[in-house]
Amino acid sequence: MAAALPVLANEGGLSRYLDEIRRFPMLEPHEEYMLAKRWREHGDREAAHRLVTSHLRLVAKIAMGYRGYGLPIGEVVSEGNVGLMQAVKRFEPEKGFRLATYAMWWIKAAIQEYILRSWSLVKMGTTANQKKLFFNLRKAKGRISALEEGDLRPEQVKQIATQLGVTEQDVIDMNRRLGGDASLNAPLREEGEGEWQDWLVDSGQSQEQVLVEEEEGQNRLTALRSALSVLNPRERRIFEARRLSDDPITLEELSAEFGVSRERVRQIEVRAFEKVQEAVKKNLAQIETSDEAAL
Repeated sequence: MAAALPVLANEGGLSRYLDEIRRFPMLEPHEEYMLAKRWREHGDREAAHRLVTSHLRLVAKIAMGYRGYGLPIGEVVSEGNVGLMQAVKRFEPEKGFRLATYAMWWIKAAIQEYILRSWSLVKMGTTANQKKLFFNLRKAKGRISALEEGDLRPEQVKQIATQLGVTEQDVIDMNRRLGGDASLNAPLREEGEGEWQDWLVDSGQSQEQVLVEEEEGQNRLTALRSALSVLNPRERRIFEARRLSDDPITLEELSAEFGVSRERVRQIEVRAFEKVQEAVKKNLAQIETSDEAAL
């Protein structure tokens, strides 16, 4: 979209990157609306670029929340920026809500997809509950004030396991893997002047943002269930058996079940996954649009 975006090369360049993106002005509602109209109706790349750069601080804030997953912050920010650009491409200003509200899901989704690809623990085939634990453990710990480092106390483990619907051993294992989480309240520099969050967007959440945070998990599940309707019976059987089952069926078994080659089963699985992936994105965008328009 027009000119290139600033790039965060490494962790050491974070302060410089935050300085750079703060130079891009925030947009007033009317200005944002007109830029979005210029992009949608006339393909104005300069307008799209201004929409993107004015929200780079939002990406940075969201990305900082995922620093505890052991991945380069530069790559996390880069993935979030990709999500932001996707949001700008699809943003419909006539719906009446701000781009930041709409873009939050796209940014989070892009970052989470990158993390899921990077962590062998949460590869396809892992249960939905484990993925939920992966992304919600720190929030759950915060709710019960389990802020100290190291292993959780037995009663804390039990409480979190109950809240998130996972086993106590899952909580213990995940907590150990995600140790060393970074805080937005950590000093920005060694002198102790300022915190990371002071350099980002306003930390206060709007009602729309709170709603997105609370309903995100349910929206994903609803979108997936609806997306499965795009598959024919054979595609759905293969997709569910290979992608949604805790104990995936082999290509050999499905080959025998449907009387086709293993390669044909694999092709159907890949095509079904692509169809579901596309449908999920559309459904989530529709759910998000519907929820925000109702506010």
